[in-house]
Parts: sequence; structure tokens; C-alpha cells
Amino acid sequence: MQNDATPPLAGLRVVELSSFVASPLGGMTLAQLGADVIRVDQIGGGPDIDRWPLAPSGRSLYWAGLNKGKRSLTADLRSAEGRALVARLAAEAGVVLTNAPPRDGLTYEALREVRPDLIHVQLLGTRDGGNAVDYTVNAEVGFPSITGPSGSAEPSNHVMPAWDVACGLYLTVGLLAAERHRLRTGEGTRLRVALSDVALATAGNLGMLAEAQLGQVRPRLGNQLFGDFGRDFVTGDGRVMVAVLSARHWRDLLAATGLTEVAEALQRALGADFRTAGDRYAYRDALGGVLAPWFASRTCAEVEDGLKGTSVLCSRYRGFAEVAAGLHDEPLMGELDEPGIGRHLAPASPLRLGEEVPAPAPAPVLGAHTDEILRDVLGVPDEEARSLRARRVVGEPG
Repeated sequence: MQNDATPPLAGLRVVELSSFVASPLGGMTLAQLGADVIRVDQIGGGPDIDRWPLAPSGRSLYWAGLNKGKRSLTADLRSAEGRALVARLAAEAGVVLTNAPPRDGLTYEALREVRPDLIHVQLLGTRDGGNAVDYTVNAEVGFPSITGPSGSAEPSNHVMPAWDVACGLYLTVGLLAAERHRLRTGEGTRLRVALSDVALATAGNLGMLAEAQLGQVRPRLGNQLFGDFGRDFVTGDGRVMVAVLSARHWRDLLAATGLTEVAEALQRALGADFRTAGDRYAYRDALGGVLAPWFASRTCAEVEDGLKGTSVLCSRYRGFAEVAAGLHDEPLMGELDEPGIGRHLAPASPLRLGEEVPAPAPAPVLGAHTDEILRDVLGVPDEEARSLRARRVVGEPG
């Protein structure tokens, strides 16, 4: 898990003023590519410092998971002196990533006065600057109306904060595009990304909005696939998900289960063509009934063995505990010894650049790098740094 090559974003410094998921994920993505990402928090931590899930010690696994590889500085952002210090840091770095509310001295306009070529990347809830989070945006854009069990009339929210994750990666792409623009032109950029815009754009890009505009109603399908044959099957010891997305997938599934002749007879009886996605979807219940006994008579391991070597897309349903128990053989993962958490396996970046796999870096202890950033980045003399700490302009451990 070692990588001695210079990472692609070495030399890029980003000041991150953020909390929760999207902005911290954007910053961590940059840090895992070699950028020096300095997360700035209020002394004592921001609103996500103790967000669940928690380690037995009470430290937030959520915070640690989204801040790997960063440096941490804490300052009194409620004081003019603390904000002025962070403004100096932002001006020196030239790149700011934030979802923090506007503060005197730390707005785009104020920072640009000091650093004209500033790249300022800001996450908003809504395009007009209103508040929104993943869960409210998801409800508003329509996805809960097609999520959940078939036949249910109640909206079902997702568990995974999809819009936060997508937005975090949009922030990263936008920041790198702005940095490339500055390299070419010398000009800074003000970049704003709204969580609601990301959700709306995704619904549009996937054809869901046009589908509704054209008068079609998307049914709620539970674990079934929309537009082709895909569903979960009960096995002798669990449950698997099977997805068919092409004629080859379908042909291989029938051959592996020994049901080719049965499916052909059903096809003739119905006047259908199961080589097409539309007919596989239209007759999904009948096809599922034909296939279900094959899965029910086998264990998950036997299903996997029976489909091995085919193009069929199939995975067993697993819980997080089972996934975590098998991580030692997962090349993405590396062992971290996090203060307050202990030894555990954590992911490196899923971006594979070349053949080397960089080891994951731990998240910082809150404020752990305050002194070195004051000294090495801002050139603050030791005596002044001690005075800043004594007056609680900066905080946490020295």
C-alpha cells in the first residue's frame, strides 16, 4: 500500500470551511490526490464533530471518515481576529472550499479584495442561497415517490445521502476546472454548486423528468429493475439480486438455470420476444415465477457457483457487519490507527492512478496542525502564536 510517486495534486493548497458530507467529501477527494487540504473549524469543532456513528470512545466515525488526509486548524470564527487569521490563510492558499454561512471578512467579496485570483467554491442548499439538505432535496425532487415496496402509497426516503455524495464530487470537479482556468489565464473563479440543482439535474439526466412531462407514470417496483428484468430472489440461506441488461445476460441466465426451453415455451404462449428489454420488463412477474424455484432450491454459494463464468449480474445481499468482516482481503482498504478510535480498516481513494495503491491517511485530531500551519504557512512567530493561543484566537492541542 505504498506509493512514492509525487501525487497529481501536490502543490495545491485548499482551505476548507465546511461541515457534514458534501464539502468535506470534496476536500477529502482532493487530499487523497495529494492536495494540502486545511480544514478550518470553530474552536471545539463544528456542528458535525460528534455526528453519529460514534466509536466506543465517543469520537465521530463519520467525521473521521470524511476528513482523512487533511490538516486541521481551529480558530475563533466568532471573533474578528480569528476571522482575519483565517482570511490570511485563505489568501495565501488562493483556493477556498466551503459550505459555511457567510461571515464578515470571509465572504468571497472580502477575500477577493486580498487575493484577486481567488478560487472560491461554495456549496449552497438551493440556487438562491436557501437552506436545504440531502433529505429535503430528495423529497422535493421526486425520488421517494418511486422508492420502496411495490404497492405502497407512502414515500420512501433513501438511506445513502446520494445528493451529498454527488455534490461533493461536483465540487471537486468544479474546483479543478477553476484551477486549470487560473493556470491558463491567471483569473480566479467564483463557483457555486447548489444541492437542489445537482438533484434536479440528475433526475433530468436520467430521463425521469422528461418521462413525467410526457405523461408517463413510473411505478414503484421495490427491488425490481425498471425497464428490464431484474429482481431479488430468495435462496436457501439468504437472498440475491439479479440484473439482466442485455440479450446476452438473458441468454446466459437461462442456460445456467437450465430454463431455456421453458422460457421459449412461455415466450411463444405470450407472443413475446424475451430478447428485448421491453418484453422482459413487461412479463417480469411471469419470468420471475419461472426462475424463482431454481434460486430457492440453492444456497447463495451454489447460486454463485452456478452462474460463475457467465455474464449474469448477480450479488448476494449482505449487511455491513458481514462486509466489514471480509475487508482484510480488499485491496482498497488499509489499516489506520486513529486517535480515539483505534485500529480499523479504512478506504483509500477509489481513483486508481497507475498501478500503485496509496495507503489511506488518517483524519487529523481536531486542531492538531494549528501550530505548524501558523508557523510554516503563515510565518507567525512563536511568541505571537503563543499569544494567539493564550487569547483563544486559535485552539485545541499544541
